[in-house]
Amino acid sequence: MIFADKLIQLRKKSGWSQEELAEQMNVTRQSVSKWEGSQSVPDLEKIVRLSELFGVSTDYLLKDEIEHTEHPNFSKDTPSIKRVSMEEANAFLSVKASTSKSFAYAVFLCILSPICLLILGAMSEVPAYGLSENTAGGIGMILLLIFVAAAVALFMLNNSKTDSFAYLEKEIFEMEYGIYGMVKERRERYKSTYTKNNVIGACLCIMAFIPLFTGVILNEDNDLLLVIMLSVSFVLVGIGVIFFVRSGIIWASYEILLQEGDYSKAKKEKQSVTTAISTAYWLIAASIYTAYSLSSNNWEHSWIIWVVAGILFPAVIGMLNVFLKRK
Repeated sequence: MIFADKLIQLRKKSGWSQEELAEQMNVTRQSVSKWEGSQSVPDLEKIVRLSELFGVSTDYLLKDEIEHTEHPNFSKDTPSIKRVSMEEANAFLSVKASTSKSFAYAVFLCILSPICLLILGAMSEVPAYGLSENTAGGIGMILLLIFVAAAVALFMLNNSKTDSFAYLEKEIFEMEYGIYGMVKERRERYKSTYTKNNVIGACLCIMAFIPLFTGVILNEDNDLLLVIMLSVSFVLVGIGVIFFVRSGIIWASYEILLQEGDYSKAKKEKQSVTTAISTAYWLIAASIYTAYSLSSNNWEHSWIIWVVAGILFPAVIGMLNVFLKRK
């Protein structure tokens, strides 16, 4: 049996179309068609990849006289690549869609958490309200912690629902027949909604500066008014982030299954390093925020640390990616 016939047999046995095999091999469908039509033969690197993909030896693929599959290069200790069924793929997409809303609200609560502290701090500066600085700070911190606790609870509940699918984001896997086309079609249908939500989110984040500038125009010496306007800006940013986060999670679920973008096979190999750096970065930011706020008791202004950290974070990840590529 020649190579072309063996390839057709192995592909059909795995339940893949030529397009799906091409996706697994990072080649065009025409290349697979030529291999199966005996018009060309893949290079050695792709032969090795095919042997790993189908669990057969390279000798079986290359030697016409070998009619039966052999597995001399695969031991019991060799980890097998997980295969995702249609049922698992649909369940994953459904869970991601259902949790995207509550996850976005959790982020919204985190953004809103310092608002009460800011307003109460400004009110304590106005004698007419009869609110001491310590009382304002204490009540503000209690409310901040309640908001953060509610957000953390939502994060944990969402993670518990998606834990069983965590391997899709971290490990390389294969899909059964028909899944690739189904996911690609659903992503294409969602593309317009994804774009619209990003546009709305971006517009809201840009317009969030309007209330603050309005407060400056009305009365720049009224600190309470400025803080209230700043709080309105926080709310607008939070609503914009809801659009970003919710649509982003759904879009990412498609990329996870297709193993594209940030979830490509190449990037999964670097993911552990990036995750470790990201975790360390935000822990350091949280430590700086807490240490500065407690030592200076300047809670009404220390929130700027999070803004600076958020602006610098993409630059840190960008430099890390450059370093990993050079390495």
